[in-house]
Amino acid sequence: MTGLHQPVLLAETLAALTPRDGDTLIDATFGRGGYAQGMLDAADCRVIGIDRDPAALAAGAPLETRYGGRLTLVEGRFGTLDRIAGRLGMAAVDGVTFDLGVSSPQIDTPERGFSFRSDGPLDMRMGRDGPTAADLVNALPEEDLATTLRDLGEERLARRIARAIIGARQRSPIDRTSQLAEIVRQVVPRARDGIDPATRTFQALRIRVNDELGELDRGLQAAERALGPGGRLAVVAFHSLEDRRVKRFLNERTGAGAKAVSRHMPVQPVQRPAPTFRLVSRRPVRPGEREAAANPRARSARLRAAIRTEAPAWPATPLEGVA
Repeated sequence: MTGLHQPVLLAETLAALTPRDGDTLIDATFGRGGYAQGMLDAADCRVIGIDRDPAALAAGAPLETRYGGRLTLVEGRFGTLDRIAGRLGMAAVDGVTFDLGVSSPQIDTPERGFSFRSDGPLDMRMGRDGPTAADLVNALPEEDLATTLRDLGEERLARRIARAIIGARQRSPIDRTSQLAEIVRQVVPRARDGIDPATRTFQALRIRVNDELGELDRGLQAAERALGPGGRLAVVAFHSLEDRRVKRFLNERTGAGAKAVSRHMPVQPVQRPAPTFRLVSRRPVRPGEREAAANPRARSARLRAAIRTEAPAWPATPLEGVA
């Protein structure tokens, strides 16, 4: 089963989490169970695996049997992981890990609509609810569509692509991945690095369909509430939007993000709650050359880790800024 999805930075993530006998850990993005299996093999611990994708949970069901009840799978969003742990009788947990973004099996299944490399319905939903990518491209106003592509896909030609989509959908609905990819390729030149012109458009729509950045904010704050003192947080991100958000959260929660009121005024203490985390390392961990060569998905990965302090969790609020 793990052959379908190779976990990235697995050894480094396990080193950050340091599973011990008797621990309760949360794999907040279960996927195909690579991180969960690593934790379960490292110690006689219990793991709660959360995923919003029912296909991932169905594929992982044999693992629940293999590990003799030490693994519990739950369908849900990781933004509620503290409530999920509470329902399972866990007042506090010893570790939480996130492997952000879309999984290889999701990309490789054309029926899920994540990939521009094969034709399929333009869906992109990780779960079973909410509007699809087709709903968005056929209904969003041009300005909203361009903003989505620019902010969530970091697409320089967002307005040009949005105009092309509007023109195409006036002729016929856009409901297949191949349709959308071809529309983008007709107006965006192929880059010298060989990256498909449709890459950023598909990324932006996927992030919006699944509210990935909002869910990440909620998940980080839920982990803060769920972790007991000394508990460990490990987050693997694959693109700059995710990584900057994780970095911002940890800077805030460790006190590294405190700033003076003004550069023209003397530095003054900023009234903030007590730090809830301390960083394991200021710099993210990146994959080594061997892993990057063996697994292309690993090349952009960044692991950030922190340890929970005894301070109470901050009040839940939306984090400022998209990037």
